[in-house]
Amino acid sequence: MQENSAPKKRSKGFIIVLGALVIGGGAFGITKYIHAQHHEETDNAQIDANVSPVIPRVSGFVKEVRVKDNQLVKKGDTLVILDDRDLAIKVQQAQNALMTAQANLGAAEATTSAAEAGISTAQANIGTIDAQIEAAKVNIWRANQDYERYNNLIKDHSITQQQYEQALAAKQTAERQLDVLVKQKAAASRQTSVVTSQSSATSKQINLAQAGIKQRETDVDDAKLNQSYAVITAPENGVVSKIYVQPGQYVAAGQSLFSVVMDNTPWVVANFKETQLEKMKLGQAVTVHVDAYPGTPLEAKVTSFSPATGAKFALLPPDNASGNFVKVVQRLPVKIEFNDPGNALVKQLRPGMNVLVDVHLN
Repeated sequence: MQENSAPKKRSKGFIIVLGALVIGGGAFGITKYIHAQHHEETDNAQIDANVSPVIPRVSGFVKEVRVKDNQLVKKGDTLVILDDRDLAIKVQQAQNALMTAQANLGAAEATTSAAEAGISTAQANIGTIDAQIEAAKVNIWRANQDYERYNNLIKDHSITQQQYEQALAAKQTAERQLDVLVKQKAAASRQTSVVTSQSSATSKQINLAQAGIKQRETDVDDAKLNQSYAVITAPENGVVSKIYVQPGQYVAAGQSLFSVVMDNTPWVVANFKETQLEKMKLGQAVTVHVDAYPGTPLEAKVTSFSPATGAKFALLPPDNASGNFVKVVQRLPVKIEFNDPGNALVKQLRPGMNVLVDVHLN
């Protein structure tokens, strides 16, 4: 009798355990199913933030590095100083060229003033010659009158031959004097034209000299600007990364020296499968679990969707037109921002940290 009752008891206990497992598994499955209908989760997510590279605008040798790894800096703080002696020489050269241009302007202005004075003198000479011509005409009239009288008197032998010749000579001298004055006036007029042309040319030289001064001033400003680039400052508040540059090292313009992680609110970039996006919308609530702080979930919301999948932004995007096509589920980056940016835990987050995001679909 005892041997027959033992198996019955064992069978009854097994059924109870199996029933409990089935009920528990069913409850767990139902719970997960209901949760899946109202949530989308992914662990393919990381903390992100604005990272600004520190890049010199001019080439040169590093003179001094004023920051250390992971140092907190403020906007405008000096990070690196380059040797600016070459740049200072270029500034001096530009300033010397500016002084030369200014001297050229002074010379052009002096030449123009002299040309204008020459025009006034030439015009005054023409006026004087005009007055002399009028006086010569009067002399010719008087000499002609005397000559006519002496010509009539010589016929009657009322005067001597000498007197007649003197009147004739006076008449011819007056005529020659008028011819000389007329030629002098023509020469003075031509000289005035020449001086006027020279004045016009020198006026253009002034314009060229002024343009040259503006160009040299621009060169000075450009040289001074390049010299100012020898001092590399922080673009924004933040924390510097590892310093990869040392004093004495030569750096080229455009070379990335290190980075500054901006001191602003981080966010989450979650890469959801394309099959998870059907019910996701902007503004939906999100619960963020940070791997570094597993016991403290953070509240956030969906703020934007990437315009393309991550594969499209890869260095070598896949070409689906190739013959060896294999369909792969793509992932779309989704930006998620925290509801409380001032949270102490949020401020401790660093770019690259892994997180688990749970999007509430309803």
